[in-house]
Amino acid sequence: MTEPRIVTLATADHGDVTLPEPWWCAGHASHDPRTQHVDLIHSGPTRACTHRGATLLTAELVQSPFASLPDPHLGGPTPGVSISPLGETLDPTELYTLAADLDRFSDVLRDLADKLAAIRSENTE
Repeated sequence: MTEPRIVTLATADHGDVTLPEPWWCAGHASHDPRTQHVDLIHSGPTRACTHRGATLLTAELVQSPFASLPDPHLGGPTPGVSISPLGETLDPTELYTLAADLDRFSDVLRDLADKLAAIRSENTE
């Protein structure tokens, strides 16, 4: 059995805080010691959807173990997936809904591509 990972992070209001680190956390290399205790966050690797070098969406597993936010879409102690630029943290059901919305939008893009190809074909005849 793997030993649980533990991390100690400096905070501005509680000093050093030691807490368990989830297996999916990518670490805290960019941790700022001026961070408040409630703002400590575990983040997994960022996944990006890019096109021609431009980032369209990013997604990453997140958990703020000491957050006490009333709105789970802003992150909190329950792990979620943070989506940017949406600016929300989604639960599994919401993530599946977003994926379905993106699938539908992919169909819209393919339809537009077909129409554009037809328009360009008409202009070359």
